[in-house]
Amino acid sequence: MLKARKKAPKTVKAGEPAPAATLVIFGGVGDLSRRLLTPALVNLTRDGLIGADLSIVVVSRGPDAQFEKELEEHLDLADKPTKTAWATRCKKLSYYQGEFDDPATFEGLAKQLSGNVAFYLATAASFFGPVAQSLAKAGLLKETEGFRRVVVEKPFGHDLASAKALNKTLLSVMDETQIFRIDHFLGKETVQNIMVARFGNAFLEAVWNARYIDHVEITAAETVDVGTRGAFYDATGAMRDMVPNHLFQLLAMVGMEPPNSFDAEAVRNEKVKLLQAVRVPTPKEAKVDAVRGRYAGGTIAGKKVVPYLKAADVAKGSTTETYVAMKLMVDSWRWAGVPFYLRTGKALAARDTEIVIQFKPIALAMFRNTDISKIPPNKLVIQIQPNEGLDLHFNAKVPGPVVDTKEVCMAFRYADNFDLGHRTGYETLLYDVLIGDQSLFQRADQVERGWQIVQPILNAWDKGGEPEDYEAGSEGPAGADALLERDGRTWHPVA
Repeated sequence: MLKARKKAPKTVKAGEPAPAATLVIFGGVGDLSRRLLTPALVNLTRDGLIGADLSIVVVSRGPDAQFEKELEEHLDLADKPTKTAWATRCKKLSYYQGEFDDPATFEGLAKQLSGNVAFYLATAASFFGPVAQSLAKAGLLKETEGFRRVVVEKPFGHDLASAKALNKTLLSVMDETQIFRIDHFLGKETVQNIMVARFGNAFLEAVWNARYIDHVEITAAETVDVGTRGAFYDATGAMRDMVPNHLFQLLAMVGMEPPNSFDAEAVRNEKVKLLQAVRVPTPKEAKVDAVRGRYAGGTIAGKKVVPYLKAADVAKGSTTETYVAMKLMVDSWRWAGVPFYLRTGKALAARDTEIVIQFKPIALAMFRNTDISKIPPNKLVIQIQPNEGLDLHFNAKVPGPVVDTKEVCMAFRYADNFDLGHRTGYETLLYDVLIGDQSLFQRADQVERGWQIVQPILNAWDKGGEPEDYEAGSEGPAGADALLERDGRTWHPVA
């Protein structure tokens, strides 16, 4: 049972500089911190959204001799504004050496920290609960002098039972308003633009329902293989790594009802309502409406790919999937009868994260004397990455005396209209943590509902069987195509 929620304090209005605070990063010289968090903090400094009154404490196990050099590894210091912003950050940057499972680490931090503090757990998932408990035991989560917030990276559990256990641990030592479960997908401009596109344009929201939409596809395709992350990936797999978090976040934003406002709780309430309307697969549906694949050998961009089963640190005889495709139904008035098809995988033909809204075919009576095969249904493609933007596919008449049609496309690209700069996707999320806006962060009930939906599929796979092999550099296993063909549909090509 979740605790009664108190209203999160909104420190400043969005767009104003964040208040003075300390950001404590556990695992602060790891890959996440070097590659994404540090550049994001520098970008926020350049934008004037955080100032010199933000201190950063890096907590790590090793010696601190090179920690500044390690953190600037992914910064373009040849760019003068970046160099200036990094100089500002370095003045308030410090290192604290300590073990994450040693009470002395937290007792020492308690003596140094005061006022507003946000703790970022850029650690292995096994430390999330223990670190939170240690913070509480040291009195570091008491909001007597200012806010105290904890940022938790995914994965939020390994299955439904572990997700519930993690939430229980976190909520036993702090309030839901203090927990920021971060999903970097939601920091992408195009993801945030889903709500603006829907609710800010009357012509889209008017047709955003089962009367006009035939089906929805959500794709997150990667060209990379598991590389050096074999040990992590083999214990996780595509389903756990991507579906209950990233893909369900996109599903919620596409399918949610209009919130009463963009207040954090109003938005999150509607997301949870949407996920609660997703039909949990029966054991029979779990077998036929979900496909798992595993990449074999192949070539991507002229480079040979080592089959997954031969990758470093992958267990012999592993049945871990590197690809998932699934069909879900949403039992709501808006979406009754509209299937949502989700897929994600590694070592595919292209890097492509997109949402395809496929509209129903037109009434063909007035086109009976034309070649109707040339009149495809309209579709809206929301491109998350790369080349962020929106593509609206519609039909137009081919010039000439004969009535003939051709599909054409109106394309909007963010980079053509706005100066995006070099963004990591974490800028908005880190800023929101500091100002106390939880709109883009998952709540406990949302996390648990996501796992509840996929758990029957995980259970079915645990009973045996092998993932279907697919060639690296392809669009995935044949079973994924068959999943849609059974319904008389085909996937939008990965491009």
